[in-house]
Amino acid sequence: MINVTKLYCGLDSESDSLRYGQVLTRHDGAAAHPTDAQPHRVASSAGARRPIVVWTMSRRCNLHCVHCYSNSADRDYPGELTVDDANRMLEDLARFQIPALLLSGGEPLYHPHLFELAGSARRLGLRLTLSTNGTLIDRTTAERIKQTGFSYVGISFDGLGALNDRFRGRRGAFDAALAGVRHLQTVGQKVGLRFTMTRRNFEALPNIFELVEREGIHRVCFYHLVYSGRGARLAHDDLTHEETRQALDQICAWTRRLRERNLSVEVLTVDNHVDGVYLYRKLLAEDSARAEATRRLIEWNGGGANSSGIGIANIDAVGDVHPDQFWQTHRLGNVRERPFSEIWTSNDDAILRGLRNRLPLLTGRCASCRWQAMCGGSFRVRALQATGDPWAADPACYLTDEEIAVVKG
Repeated sequence: MINVTKLYCGLDSESDSLRYGQVLTRHDGAAAHPTDAQPHRVASSAGARRPIVVWTMSRRCNLHCVHCYSNSADRDYPGELTVDDANRMLEDLARFQIPALLLSGGEPLYHPHLFELAGSARRLGLRLTLSTNGTLIDRTTAERIKQTGFSYVGISFDGLGALNDRFRGRRGAFDAALAGVRHLQTVGQKVGLRFTMTRRNFEALPNIFELVEREGIHRVCFYHLVYSGRGARLAHDDLTHEETRQALDQICAWTRRLRERNLSVEVLTVDNHVDGVYLYRKLLAEDSARAEATRRLIEWNGGGANSSGIGIANIDAVGDVHPDQFWQTHRLGNVRERPFSEIWTSNDDAILRGLRNRLPLLTGRCASCRWQAMCGGSFRVRALQATGDPWAADPACYLTDEEIAVVKG
């Protein structure tokens, strides 16, 4: 994630502690009170941190989104973790002192034991977030989410009204999700909006800005498309490099206007670490002092070099462990057979070893890019999906050859 509010405008956000060197990993081994975050220490580098774990609780979902990375549908999927399996996994994650656990799907609110397992995770001291389509959140469900102790709930939108419904595969999905946002806000639950940018909805960005302001939403994440699951079918609908630059310009300009109006909204972009370089280059022309502070933060974070396989991990519905939630084609192990902590710290898997020292393996434009310390090769799974090679250049890099100072052969 690239925090535009922090890096471009210099305003601190609560979640900055997970990516810019303040609160990254436990050190005392004791479970915290269920209403408190775990005690943490400052890590020496982003590469030294424990991973945020995305748990795909179940693939089952009540919607049929065109870009779903898990290729989910409204049906049963065999072999998913039992409650006992899940509780053993949660106990191991707590002992391993991960900084956060994100419950995802499919649709996690479809899981019959969501609140039971979430309650167990909180009692173990785990910090919980929830990723949902929002359509199943009525007032009662919102109250249960709040009482369980989720630190944050992210709800996905792909535009307003009918545009969103076409992406989500169900008429009325927008109205139901917006009602979910309002129910959560009513009970005092922190909630944010998620928006995946494609050529099908790129022009809706101003509508999303307006929606966030009108509804008083305090966090919004703009996702770059990843060609995984059903999202692979949309690769031809990814933004062009020029459109991506236009999108970032719009997002930056809006974030700046929010600051000037003293409106508190945390604005982030996700799944393309080139954004950090782009923000830095903008600041060089606009505010050199802010640019230098931003450079230090981005280089500490390391971008893609400290993401998949280091700062982020995925456990899928059947217990398979992956380098991130989009990398479903590579299995590192299964939590039924071996604890996550052992799988993650093992040095046996060649892909995992490569991810943890990826810069020497990069090829193409990424190998000779002057911004490796900031971008870190960006998103390796997108390179894999586009080329078959996890170390090839990320096709979503929108900087020119001149901007990255490619060395000509």
